[in-house]
Amino acid sequence: MSVRSATTPTPAEVDTAVEGFRLWPGALDAAGQAALVAEVFARLRDAPPYRPVTPGGRPFSVEMSNFGPLGWVSDRAGYRYQATHPGTGHSWPAIPDALLDLWRDTVDWPEPPDACLVNLYRDGARMGLHQDRDEADLGAPVLSVSLGDAAVFRIGPAEGGRTTSLRLNSGDVCALTGPARLARHGVDRVLAGSSRLIPGGGRLNLTLRRAGLNPD
Repeated sequence: MSVRSATTPTPAEVDTAVEGFRLWPGALDAAGQAALVAEVFARLRDAPPYRPVTPGGRPFSVEMSNFGPLGWVSDRAGYRYQATHPGTGHSWPAIPDALLDLWRDTVDWPEPPDACLVNLYRDGARMGLHQDRDEADLGAPVLSVSLGDAAVFRIGPAEGGRTTSLRLNSGDVCALTGPARLARHGVDRVLAGSSRLIPGGGRLNLTLRRAGLNPD
């Protein structure tokens, strides 16, 4: 089953001062978004979202889960990828085919993603500026899919300096490629009530990566 629009949009020109940041506005149409959300929540029944803690013991404000051979986790032992859900001990569900299709259609990379982080934003959740750098190959792109409530996304160069804020709407897809791979990025806030797509309200962010590690 494909949940993509009939054609994959051309990346939009976005002035972020970060070379390699790519944005496809409305890459998923309304029907595709609804189908993907239904599939995501069906798979989350086997890998319930939970609130991890930082190595310092501070809880994240977002709920997380994963799809794929590897999943990103955080606890007092540190940030890492592992093959099993920390609560259930079971393997993560497979990455939906629709997301694998998006990866093939948007990023120029020969290998498929082996990890999909699921972030569920509810009740004022946000994500501070950070870099995605726990993967074995930092040359592989990162692809992100936004579903549900719109978000104010912030991005800046890896070495520091000016950041740019932009709105990500439901169905938008963006990628960190090339020089943008280690860009600092985060979600300042979610615009509650801007979408009715997510059951119970909120925002889903699905982030595809090449962790490039051997599962535990």
